[in-house]
Amino acid sequence: MKIDQLRIIVDEREKKSGIPDLLKAVGVNIEVRTLPVGDYIVAPEIVVERKSIRDLISSIFDGRLFDQCNRLREHFQHPVILMEGDVDEIEEFTENPLVFYGAISSIAIDFKIPVIPTPNATHTAKLLVSMSSRKEAQKGPFLKKIKKSNDLQRQQLSVLCSLPGVGEKLATRMLEKFGTPLQVLSASSVELAKVEGLGKERAKKIKDMLESKSKFLKSSNQKTLHD
Repeated sequence: MKIDQLRIIVDEREKKSGIPDLLKAVGVNIEVRTLPVGDYIVAPEIVVERKSIRDLISSIFDGRLFDQCNRLREHFQHPVILMEGDVDEIEEFTENPLVFYGAISSIAIDFKIPVIPTPNATHTAKLLVSMSSRKEAQKGPFLKKIKKSNDLQRQQLSVLCSLPGVGEKLATRMLEKFGTPLQVLSASSVELAKVEGLGKERAKKIKDMLESKSKFLKSSNQKTLHD
């Protein structure tokens, strides 16, 4: 298929990334819409969620990432997460890279969603062109009617699954014991260790992660906290 015959549906919020302009510059037909799931639809069943390294780390710690994975997997046969940026920055944005890689492992193994790294927007655009050139993409992408997620139980599990070493089974046990995600996050390491299958070591890792000061905290905020 010739490049000027390719069509990609782009989320409205991606315009500022510069990627839609790069796609148009090489002749790809783009259609800008507000997408409830994903950032780029390149084929009937292929959706791409693009995340910078910083946003990916942020979404791991605030619980957004696993909720997004659930919705991607629920509505598309072939979701892809595209990780854009310099992977060396991971250690700048988080004190414990193992938490980051634990989440990435969960995406690949538990959700069965591939995570593809690209160094910058130019390479991201090339990857999207490549995906939309595949044989199964020749029918062109199409929009699906997708309702905004309001499954409270799923959202609660997603938040807890973002904790180090916690999968859906342990997250369910946590909710059975403590009742709410807030009560889980507020529990001591001793209390957490009582959750069946969690153990003292994993409970300590969870509390260490929750209580470690974030590098996102601005210096002005730190002064205010100390005053």
